[in-house]
Amino acid sequence: MTTTAALLRRLTTLAAPTTPGAASEVLADRPDGTVVRSGRTVAKAHACDCDPHDLSARLRIAAHPLLHGILLPPLPVTAPDGFLTLTDDGRALTRWPYGSPVPPDDPDAAPWEDAARLLARLHSVDVRQLPGALAPMRGPAKAARALTRMRTALAPGARPAPLPAAAAAVERAWALLPPWARAAAPPPRTDLLCHGDLHLGQLVRHPAPDGPWLLIDIDDLGPGDGAWDLARPAAWFATGLLAPALWSRFLAAYRAAGGRAVRPDGDPWPGLEIPARALTVQTAALAVAKAATASRPLDEIETAVVDACARMMSLPRQLAPAGPDVG
Repeated sequence: MTTTAALLRRLTTLAAPTTPGAASEVLADRPDGTVVRSGRTVAKAHACDCDPHDLSARLRIAAHPLLHGILLPPLPVTAPDGFLTLTDDGRALTRWPYGSPVPPDDPDAAPWEDAARLLARLHSVDVRQLPGALAPMRGPAKAARALTRMRTALAPGARPAPLPAAAAAVERAWALLPPWARAAAPPPRTDLLCHGDLHLGQLVRHPAPDGPWLLIDIDDLGPGDGAWDLARPAAWFATGLLAPALWSRFLAAYRAAGGRAVRPDGDPWPGLEIPARALTVQTAALAVAKAATASRPLDEIETAVVDACARMMSLPRQLAPAGPDVG
């Protein structure tokens, strides 16, 4: 647990402002956010490095009518601007309706098609009709932070056991990415509103427990290359972590819903390959960092993503699957 008692009390009060002392439950407690539930409401403490100004703009977008039925809308708080309040040390806190998450123990019931359709709708929103300036989608920045985390975990003098071969494969794959995918240059495309961190943990049913699926976690929301939102399932498919049938269903549903991030038919990989590589490197960097910090070897899934990074040096289309197009 990383949550202090004071922060937990603040989140509990924010989640149940009219019910002092209400029972609460910590749903998540990670460096990138702590979430506390009280009844039908949750309160979130965002990452310490979250920019409150940018987050405020993202919250206004999530509450905008154009995003109705796509993003879970925030609930108002008292200060300073409606959907956001700050702790004494400047950490951003927000308040949300509770939604039922994807069941982790039933992979066959995972809502891949629903996720794809929501992304297609998100990518169809006209960013010119949204209020105020919106910071760019933060996907590449999050990938860069994963590399920093790995380097810190393996720095000289760190206590954990090093994983030099794995780290070297990740670093070489990272160096092969174009600057925009490493957050070192503007992206080539900024016309689509992107989630920035799509995975199945970013979907909930609201109203719980049987309402429609909605996307949550708008911390990385912004204009950018919509292929980034498809890149994680694409990379999982290419590395053998996602069954071909599931990837085919996801891609077909996205295209059928008019998704604009890839061509409407034919081979999707020209648009997906760079983001899929970047998400593979990000996942591998985090895997190495976690294993090093825990002084343990990589597990089977972690080894698979590191091996995928190693293959990036040998083939021009190393992530693209062999065989016919599945789209």
